[in-house]
Amino acid sequence: MFGKRTTIGQGGTPAAPAAKPIAPPAAPAPEVRREAPKPTVSAPAPAAQARPKPPAPVAAAPLRSDQYYQTKSMIFGAMIESIDLSQLAKLDAESARDELRDVITEILALKNVAMSIAEQEDMLDDICNDVLGYGPLEPLLARDDIADIMVNGPDRTFIEVSGKIQLTNVRFRDNAQLINICQRIVSQVGRRVDESSPICDARLLDGSRVNVIAPPLAIDGAALTIRKFKKDKLTLDQLVKFNSISPEGAEVLKVIGRVRCNIVVSGGTGSGKTTLLNCLTNYIDDDERIITCEDAAELQLQQSHVVRLETRPPNLEGTGQVTMRDLVKNCLRMRPERIIVGEVRGPEVFDLLQAMNTGHDGSMGTIHANSPRECLARMEAMIAMGGYSLPPKTVREMIVSSVDVIIQAQRLRDGSRRITHITEVMGMEGDVITTQDLFVYEMTGEDANGRIIGRHKSTGIGRPRFWDRARYYGEETRLAAALDAAEVKDERAA
Repeated sequence: MFGKRTTIGQGGTPAAPAAKPIAPPAAPAPEVRREAPKPTVSAPAPAAQARPKPPAPVAAAPLRSDQYYQTKSMIFGAMIESIDLSQLAKLDAESARDELRDVITEILALKNVAMSIAEQEDMLDDICNDVLGYGPLEPLLARDDIADIMVNGPDRTFIEVSGKIQLTNVRFRDNAQLINICQRIVSQVGRRVDESSPICDARLLDGSRVNVIAPPLAIDGAALTIRKFKKDKLTLDQLVKFNSISPEGAEVLKVIGRVRCNIVVSGGTGSGKTTLLNCLTNYIDDDERIITCEDAAELQLQQSHVVRLETRPPNLEGTGQVTMRDLVKNCLRMRPERIIVGEVRGPEVFDLLQAMNTGHDGSMGTIHANSPRECLARMEAMIAMGGYSLPPKTVREMIVSSVDVIIQAQRLRDGSRRITHITEVMGMEGDVITTQDLFVYEMTGEDANGRIIGRHKSTGIGRPRFWDRARYYGEETRLAAALDAAEVKDERAA
């Protein structure tokens, strides 16, 4: 076991306050009586109260009283004094959890804490999560329907479910506990977050993206943001079921991924760019050598020949930084067949474009932009950020010769995510880059629940620019069938 436990029997008196965890319901009653005699403000008051506290159907944790947290803190302190942490570290997660449960159960008995069986189980789970996992975040991480977890200090935690942000009742003991959990997360990938280095990008073991910004930059306590990945990886067929793309559009995307078109996935924050990039990589042949470059490794490719690279921030002395541009440059020396850049946000776009038009067909990347046309303008601006003094026409010619297809993803105002454009980069007319849309998303209205109604519409292009490439890979029949089916479907809808 963990050594001495004799010191935990002292002080049975603190148990009395913990015997009434039902104190919170009494608190709202005086507030209602106070506001009742003010008829002049009674109308706006309910609206003002409803806005900051929307319903939060979170099954993660029941409402906790302050007395619950005081009792938990007391038990946690007694447990730390009574166990040998060095012995605990030698056990596997399941054995360590069993041992902790034994210790906590003994402490509850010795302290004479009056709790129901359900409350004791909740207390056991909470403390085990604090010691072995990510504390109050564990129930949220276990839910597969949550897309984002946003912790704004120790007392306010939001989640995104079905595209909508909801306030939860999850809270941390204090800011110190929140900072400790943040440090535990980032240390697993060799990074650090503290006052001297308050901003950090990291990832969980399942690939979920993590961003931490700590005090003094975050004024109201550490801000932790987790972009969760689903346990079951999404495919284009599943995106069709979610109406993110039409079946014919999905078939065209499969052909685009298979025939090694150079692809840029464009979209705003939270629009599903990385998810879409993961879906497209499913159609890469298994015998191709793929190299991925990311700030925090999120892409989860299923092929057998994948090399994953990750950037590195500077160390305490301010040296040793490895940028995205360094990674993209280096992978050109690693005999890649496809280069996939998780997110292009700076001068590395120049090196990626160079790779795309020098024999690395089928390379992919994501860019923050609101439309395919803006995506092209952003690439041009990012090349200028790198200090290259190239004429604008030369830069545009480089973009045209490198990028074949731009896929635009968008998160609509009802929270749904749609692929709104599948756009080809055609060429130059004078100094202007010309493009043509193969598919666009057309909004037609909204239903009684506020959900947007629309459809993916073919533009009637019968032979896209990458037709010869599709024929080279034997996919022209499949491509023609998808385009014809989309056109017939549109004629019927008209």
